[in-house]
Amino acid sequence: MAINRALSTAAVAAFLAFGIGPATAETTIKLIPQADLKIFDPIWTTAAISINHGYMVYDTLFAMDSKLQPKPQMVESFTSSPDGLKHTFTLRSGLKFHDGSPVTAKDVVVSLNRWGKRIVDGKAMFERTASLVATGDRTLELTLKDPFGPLFDVLANPVQPAVIMREKDALTDPNQQVMESIGSGPFVFLKDEWKPGDKVFYRKNADYAARSDASDGFAGAKVVKVDRVEWDYIPDPNTATQALLKGEVDAYEIPPVDLLPLLKKDPNIVVRVLNKPGVHGMIRPNALYPPFKDTRARQALALAIDQKQYLAAMVGNDSEYGRECYAVFQCGSPNETTVGSEPYQKRNIERAKQLMKEAGYDGRPIVVMDPTDQQIIHNIAIMTAQSLKDIGVNVDLQAMDWASLTSRRANKDKPGSGSQGWDIFTTWSSSIIMQSPITNFAMVATCDGNNWYGWACDDELEKRRKDYVSAQKPEERKKAIEGLQVRYYEIMPFVITGQFQSPVAYRKNLVGIPDALLLELWNVEKK
Repeated sequence: MAINRALSTAAVAAFLAFGIGPATAETTIKLIPQADLKIFDPIWTTAAISINHGYMVYDTLFAMDSKLQPKPQMVESFTSSPDGLKHTFTLRSGLKFHDGSPVTAKDVVVSLNRWGKRIVDGKAMFERTASLVATGDRTLELTLKDPFGPLFDVLANPVQPAVIMREKDALTDPNQQVMESIGSGPFVFLKDEWKPGDKVFYRKNADYAARSDASDGFAGAKVVKVDRVEWDYIPDPNTATQALLKGEVDAYEIPPVDLLPLLKKDPNIVVRVLNKPGVHGMIRPNALYPPFKDTRARQALALAIDQKQYLAAMVGNDSEYGRECYAVFQCGSPNETTVGSEPYQKRNIERAKQLMKEAGYDGRPIVVMDPTDQQIIHNIAIMTAQSLKDIGVNVDLQAMDWASLTSRRANKDKPGSGSQGWDIFTTWSSSIIMQSPITNFAMVATCDGNNWYGWACDDELEKRRKDYVSAQKPEERKKAIEGLQVRYYEIMPFVITGQFQSPVAYRKNLVGIPDALLLELWNVEKK
């Protein structure tokens, strides 16, 4: 015993002499994410799980605060010319990628160029860009051909962020995925520990250079207060809910609405809406092939649905979380209008049947992709399959997980036996980006095949989108919004199934959850 005590004393003395100190247990936050992570590149996809991963790993030049105002993030200082055409940016010192290399202005320029070829508001910005160049290791200059009022809102887009990658990663063709996840953000992705279909691991980035200003939404200081984060993918909602109730995990990103009362009864759990403007559910038809290549078939789809029924399936009957909405640029936003929507505010089965007939529908099976691990989107798919059957459509409802759907929806093959092609997928998207023609990616109908999956094509809709961007006066913008919505209902590039909020749930031992649109884990302590 004396020897053991002597060894113990000597060990402690050695620890103190070298400044090591006693070992402490790592602090880990365990989160049930909304889906399995299969796509690492938040520029290549609009899938929210990949965007969440992007926020863990990468950083952005600007970021939205809790009031949705753009604030500098990686930028230390910037200036703009009086005419709004020339903007200079200086990066904060000490920014490093996870491999130890410094973040340079050249990395930023290449990253923004790739983002600008892929993301709808990035494209709008680059259409007005004369040049974007690095003028030093930490300085860059953006020169516009024409003033672009929403410049900083676009650079701070919280839902499709302009993440900054290493130059060699950002040189990847924008139509190809970046397969690495080496950013300069607050967390390091542990690719060697990643278990596809099961777990994703991150550790604190000890070299992260946090801002000195207070944390506010996506902006300000991102101070990591835990050692590790573990995403536990649990596709069964009942199992996931029980894991949270038992304390086996700390947070559940999208708990099922029907189990929220059970979670709310537990005094150790917080149920909270982070995205207060909400999201809207949508049905996206494939416009490349019949029947939905024909506008009348897409109109028939819209006439076949009843938003009340969809909302009941998405967030429950008489739910506090849902509302009917026929405004393509979101209810409650400055761009809300009902113009053009009147024929679609009431289900019309007979008219829908007639339109499908006029569109030449021949009875072939319509492939509806059904992500069974995403309760809300799964319910939209089930409702859509039934709505189609109600108007005489033969439906092939194909079950898969969300990660598989987000990969497969990029496939442009003709749907049919043995094909990976598809006719319809269902999803939802944040109201924040859907409320503006500049950021509403589902409205883009460029006819070049480079727009969002489903590839709607309509030159007139594109002309009206450009009219909005060019509008200078409020009355001009209002007129442009109304013209866009009228054209939306004429060609129906997607179908709205209602507007709703989706709460998060977490145990009370997590303190400091940011007031952002997404469940983020910087500044969070685990008590």
